[in-house]
Amino acid sequence: MLAVCIATAANGAFSHAQSVAPHASPKTKAIPPPEARVDINHASADELLKVPGMTPSWAGRIVRFRPYRTKQDLLDHGVLPSDAYDRIKDYIIAHRDEQ
Repeated sequence: MLAVCIATAANGAFSHAQSVAPHASPKTKAIPPPEARVDINHASADELLKVPGMTPSWAGRIVRFRPYRTKQDLLDHGVLPSDAYDRIKDYIIAHRDEQ
């Protein structure tokens, strides 16, 4: 009887772990190659809105405070908060004009 109780409890814990596991795994996102990223120095606000997680307010700020040497400038110059930057950083790039 003790063996049956242990087996039943272990089976219940295993089935619970299986039902929880898919929800606990982190979401994976496909990161586009550099040539497919949106250029924050040249894209319009409408083009920036195609970036997953971008809002109209953030797109407007990105356009307003151009130019950028690197995409990190969005954080360094206070254009975006860090949580917003973390959401979009894999989808953007900062191309500099050739001189």
